[in-house]
Amino acid sequence: MSISNVPPVPPEPVTTGLRGRCPRCGKGGIFNGFLKLKKACPVCGLDLGFADSADGPAFFAMTFIGFLIAGAAVLVELAYSPPFWVHILLWPPAIIFFALILLRPLKGLAIALQFANKAKEGEIDRSAR
Repeated sequence: MSISNVPPVPPEPVTTGLRGRCPRCGKGGIFNGFLKLKKACPVCGLDLGFADSADGPAFFAMTFIGFLIAGAAVLVELAYSPPFWVHILLWPPAIIFFALILLRPLKGLAIALQFANKAKEGEIDRSAR
């Protein structure tokens, strides 16, 4: 784990984040399990303690999935008029499926964008007064 593993030009944050790779070197994986982050990048040693995606990935996943499933449910209802139980059987598994597909890439993207933009918790600049 040395700084020599860091490329001279940082990797593109969107593709790096969506693949779940280190935002500094683009090679090491940042996840230790499904959504749990590793302490540091196994390739370049970047401390991932700065990473706090909070509820951002879940919000964007829920918003996208909500529009997708609501639209699909309306289309199915208008085209086929199935009984209500068909909707109950169709849409919850679809929601879970899409949530599992989207959460990890969106969390990786949020962390990569945090790193690329040097985002951190807000601070008050007291010297401006």
